[in-house]
Amino acid sequence: MRVIVVGAGVLGTMHAWQAVERGHEVIHLEREAEARGASVRNFGLVWVGGRAGGEELATALRARELWEGIGARVPELGFRPSGSLTVARTEAELAVAEQALSLPEAASRGFKLLDAAETRAVNPALRGTFLGALWCERDGAVEPRTAQRALRQALLASGRYTFLPGREVREVVGERAVRDDHGQTHTGDAVILCTGAWLGGLVRELVPELPVRRVRLQMMQTDPLDEPLTTAVADGDSFRYYPAYAGTALDALQAGQPQPPVAAEHKMQLLLVQRRDGSLTIGDTHEYEHPFNFDVVEEPYEHLVGVAEELLGRPLPRIRRRWAGVYAQCVDTSRVVHREQVRDGVWLVTGPGGRGMTCSPAIAESTAELLNL
Repeated sequence: MRVIVVGAGVLGTMHAWQAVERGHEVIHLEREAEARGASVRNFGLVWVGGRAGGEELATALRARELWEGIGARVPELGFRPSGSLTVARTEAELAVAEQALSLPEAASRGFKLLDAAETRAVNPALRGTFLGALWCERDGAVEPRTAQRALRQALLASGRYTFLPGREVREVVGERAVRDDHGQTHTGDAVILCTGAWLGGLVRELVPELPVRRVRLQMMQTDPLDEPLTTAVADGDSFRYYPAYAGTALDALQAGQPQPPVAAEHKMQLLLVQRRDGSLTIGDTHEYEHPFNFDVVEEPYEHLVGVAEELLGRPLPRIRRRWAGVYAQCVDTSRVVHREQVRDGVWLVTGPGGRGMTCSPAIAESTAELLNL
């Protein structure tokens, strides 16, 4: 078969990967020279621990398995099964971590409650002040700025993959065909639109009432840290953000320990991941109301630096980069992705939200099975 994939972010690239793996030819179109959206503006986390039980967790676990297999074949992805520590600084946060151990899927997530000494044994860079941490063995990481490029090089080696950058798809033409802004028509046996946060133009024409919204976040990256950060790190505010931790302990945390005003205003959590060059990716905020600000604001960065330095027990290296990103999220946040047939043989796949990097391999696999590729 010949499969047309539109969008070269991680979701589109994983759909191309699935099609090539199944023996098909792929024509892959991207409106930029390469992906520049949320797929490169994230932590690179393969984040299993906080996912809601049921379909979301099953998707994340399958994606984690797929990431590991692909990473073994494409070392340039930088896949590492490093796990994560969600660090508790108060008794209320520690109670949420302890309650998480009672989840039916706690074992499949690789959950274990660690005291402060055990936490430092797992990640010696954490020399700061805290009571303990929730260890999630199944979490991992890849390099977000280079992952799509590495996957694309592996796809090109198959001989069944053509990448066409700088091609914005303007129109669905008849059945199973699209026309780009160069006037060229691309026809296949299936068309898969993975357009990310680009929800206007062609997407709006195809699905005027798309149940997907855009979410903006702020992040930053430091100069290299002079020691390894052996796991991803989250703070106790992550318990408030991820659906797995809902329960009486979280209710008590929410009622008795309000977030600092800046964290509450910007709907913040700390996530901290070390890149292969030693630098630290740090975030993040969440903005849901349109129109988004066009600038980044400094107070959230100051808060994140303070929390990170408290956990590390040392000053951070110099901040080298700051950026904002926008991703697409299903309005019903319990849905893993929005997948819709918009024309005969033409499918739109969008809205994984902050789960895009984590879940994209499994989402693409499900699409391939649905389309009988």
